[in-house]
Amino acid sequence: MWWGVAAALLANLLYSAGFVLEKRALAALPEVSVRRPARLLRLVLGSWLWIGGSLALASGFGAQLVVYRTLPIAAAQGIFVSGLVILVLLSSVLLGEETSGRERYALGAILLALLMVVLSLKEGSDTVSRSAPAPLILLLCVPSLALGVWLYGSAERRARHRHRMPTTGVEYGVAVGLLYGVSSLAIKGVSSHLTGSGFGGAVLGVLRSPYPYLLLFTGVFGLVMSQAALQRCRASLIVPVCTTVTCLFTAVLGTLAFGESLPEDPLRLALRLGGTALAVSVLLAMPRHDTPPKPSPPPTSTKESSRHEPGRPAAEDTGVPAGQGTAAAPRKGDGEHAGD
Repeated sequence: MWWGVAAALLANLLYSAGFVLEKRALAALPEVSVRRPARLLRLVLGSWLWIGGSLALASGFGAQLVVYRTLPIAAAQGIFVSGLVILVLLSSVLLGEETSGRERYALGAILLALLMVVLSLKEGSDTVSRSAPAPLILLLCVPSLALGVWLYGSAERRARHRHRMPTTGVEYGVAVGLLYGVSSLAIKGVSSHLTGSGFGGAVLGVLRSPYPYLLLFTGVFGLVMSQAALQRCRASLIVPVCTTVTCLFTAVLGTLAFGESLPEDPLRLALRLGGTALAVSVLLAMPRHDTPPKPSPPPTSTKESSRHEPGRPAAEDTGVPAGQGTAAAPRKGDGEHAGD
């Protein structure tokens, strides 16, 4: 069981590093959009920094396979939430992003939720399920995928409105989090087939299940949607929201689908449910808009320029008051010609 805890913490580190590297790579690229996915893929695949971040994320998925083979789903999600602290630290150091006071309090609550979930674990008493009915998985996942795509499209339409406050990315994070929640359930399902007899039997079992096709859908759409959202919003907020939604989705629906029982001991049950409830409150407390930048003060005018109209050259210091003596002085001899 503790190998699963170590694998979950490793997955947290890999996920956080991957998102931060991708965010840093996207900052140097032209603006990307989900409406032009081919251009988006061409741009990101041309960045070695982005490729490094993607490899870190892929390694995190591999670590998840170990986690789901050794830990109950609800307990694993509670540990995955702790990765938000690592992400905020990395985004502050590598991206220069600053967090608000409310967000720092939220991170403290996340650490408390992690501690509660870890304390609810007990070696030998928690059951780890290996399978789930395919119809039930599709019943839970297909509507969730449709809802995630719809939420993302709705956020995109609102973001294009003029005179709108700058969004923090909560809507984007919820949408992508739903897709990654489905992906997490699919990874759990794939891990259950790895116990089959032989490599060939495991591969056939996976191909006959809905899990690889769910992973393909969430991989393609999640990649395009997450990159556009990361480029527009702070990683230190959009990724925590995405992670929280993913963990809650997987903990609640995954426990239901795979039939994993909650702890029977009242104290351990309270700790696990309390940690989940605390994670929900963290998501609800996240601010939905960034503070708009303060307008810069107008440039201080000099004493001399304040005496004249903007854009008009100052009068020469000839002793003649401004506004007078604008005509040229009469030249010598002009009066003689005028009198002729």
